[in-house]
Amino acid sequence: MATESASSARKVVVHFRATGGAPILKQAKFKISGTDKFAKVIDFLCRHLGRETLFVYVNSAFSPNPDELVIDLYNINVELNFGFDGKLVVNYACSMAWG
Repeated sequence: MATESASSARKVVVHFRATGGAPILKQAKFKISGTDKFAKVIDFLCRHLGRETLFVYVNSAFSPNPDELVIDLYNINVELNFGFDGKLVVNYACSMAWG
């Protein structure tokens, strides 16, 4: 139990990558608490880009459920070898980029 709460409390480095014609962030990497839901990542991006909606993907592979925990998405990426230098890569676009 102690290791479970320690791993979920850790910070995850999220690397944002613009896709298509989406505006590029001045700073692309942020540390986010593993216990935060992915919805917080989406809200963060929308605020920083001044957009009401965005299409958000993890590693150009899938669009996660907003209720997913950031640490769970990071761990899935590690298990599937989607990891990129120990970061969670989040692609974002203003229109649908992948099916």
